[in-house]
Amino acid sequence: MQKELLEKLREITEEERRILNGEAEVDRDLYTSGKDFTVDSSKMLEEGKLIAVRTHTRFIHFPLHRHNYVEVLYVCEGSLTNIIDGKQVIVRKGELLFLNQFTHHEILAAKRNDIAINFMILPEFFDVAYTMAGNNNVLANFLVNVLRRDNQRGEYLHFKVSEVLQIQNLLENMIYSLVTGRGNQNRINQTTMGLIFLYLLDSVQCVEMRLPNQYENMISMTTLDYIEQKYRTATLTELCEMLHLPMHVLSKMIKKTTGYNFKELLQRKRLSKAVELMCDTDLPISDVIAAVGYENNSYFHRVFKERYHVTPRAFRLENKKSDQVRL
Repeated sequence: MQKELLEKLREITEEERRILNGEAEVDRDLYTSGKDFTVDSSKMLEEGKLIAVRTHTRFIHFPLHRHNYVEVLYVCEGSLTNIIDGKQVIVRKGELLFLNQFTHHEILAAKRNDIAINFMILPEFFDVAYTMAGNNNVLANFLVNVLRRDNQRGEYLHFKVSEVLQIQNLLENMIYSLVTGRGNQNRINQTTMGLIFLYLLDSVQCVEMRLPNQYENMISMTTLDYIEQKYRTATLTELCEMLHLPMHVLSKMIKKTTGYNFKELLQRKRLSKAVELMCDTDLPISDVIAAVGYENNSYFHRVFKERYHVTPRAFRLENKKSDQVRL
């Protein structure tokens, strides 16, 4: 890692200064407004952002907690010891730990030279990475379960990839862009994460994991992959025929495992693709609408504005100008 960047990450934060001056416990108000210790994305990420980074707070034991977002922990220097379900998971320099939003863990006090980065990521950020990584692999399983709303499925992936220079370089680029204030480039960072995923899949022999492998997981993966591949023409009826399941059974299972019904998942994908076409091409809005599978222009404008709070035309003008796109 570049010396200047590492020096910046080593700087003592205001929170760490209070700890060094005698503050005995983590200030929970910095992380959550609730009674249980769930670190809240609204406290960690600015409105409209899908990803942010912060250095892990040193010099103090970080008590048992979870997050309502995905956390990716990367150690730049030294090591960090997590306790997950009573098991020590030591993340060393150059290694990555993916924690989904249902994983409870605590972290032993880090020393001054234990420098770790917390990537705080909303699930939507992984749309591009999921597409790039494909399905039927450990990362796809993890991403599918990120979308779940079953709070019993705490999972982690620990990648021991300190020797994979491509991963280290990509992570450094992403950290640099976010730390230096260029973190609004969601599409660039999403693609970078996708490239990291591709290299991680080549290093799967280096992963330690806790992931379930159940029938419901297969149904979730099949549904998301079907929508990914056939979003223009996808129907719940066709998916039922593929899976040989009655519509009411499949609908209930999709809702249970993802938190969304089939229509919502399909709409999410179509809008995401529409954003991509609006910002990467000069296609007229009406052609974009047709290209992603909508037949009713007024309906598209309504659902688009509900999600992005602006009209498609205003969204295109704003993001074409700034190159900042929220997918």
